[in-house]
Amino acid sequence: MTDEQRRFTFFWQQQSPFSQWHPVEFVVEGKRFTCAEQYMMYGKAVLFGDQEVAERILASTSPKTHKALGRKVRGFEEQRWKRERERIVYEGNRAKFTQNADLLQVLLATAGTELVEASPLDRIWGVGLSAEDPRIQNPSQWRGQNLLGKVLTRLREELLAGRT
Repeated sequence: MTDEQRRFTFFWQQQSPFSQWHPVEFVVEGKRFTCAEQYMMYGKAVLFGDQEVAERILASTSPKTHKALGRKVRGFEEQRWKRERERIVYEGNRAKFTQNADLLQVLLATAGTELVEASPLDRIWGVGLSAEDPRIQNPSQWRGQNLLGKVLTRLREELLAGRT
């Protein structure tokens, strides 16, 4: 592996501790979550005042169901979601990693790299490329925004600096 390749920590899919779908329990304000995707979609429902969907999200343990329910949130406004989504994902991941020491160590061990969601399917939270695609080594060739990678990289840096 070259120095250039060490600049990044690529992840994708549920088995990665950095995935929103990775199964792990954490508690925020007395509510138990089974993955960061659940927290994100619950936060989305609460943001738009859809208590019914929020409760359905909390009642499920399936990230696929959480995502599907998140798409049904009533009162959804794209611009408001764009303003708030990274904060919500940050808060959920902060709880996920700080309440699970083994996951925290894995996150901190990525120091010095940029976390990159190597999802060929996601151009918002990921880069729209797989880890095997040579273009992934060059951020100017990414096809997505890598919002999840950016949130996780920022969280790691703040944890290392003792700011959270």
